[in-house]
Amino acid sequence: MIKQQQKSSINFPELMDRLLGLLTEKEQNIIARRFSLKNNKKETLEKIGQSYSITRERVRQIKERAIRRLRKAYNRNDLKSYLG
Repeated sequence: MIKQQQKSSINFPELMDRLLGLLTEKEQNIIARRFSLKNNKKETLEKIGQSYSITRERVRQIKERAIRRLRKAYNRNDLKSYLG
């Protein structure tokens, strides 16, 4: 029961800032827009690509690279201590 209480006290906005802080500015923006982290509207790869003048395939590649970087950070224990 105590362990459940500790996990429920995770500050999600702080966690998101920490996660996004591991990425480049472009990666942060793409992840936030693709997964609607900053607003309520999930954007398409096409729309995000148009704002950067790149193809949707390139946006997809950047998104995938960002997700890999986040997984690596978790596996290196950068975030495990924070998550409990």
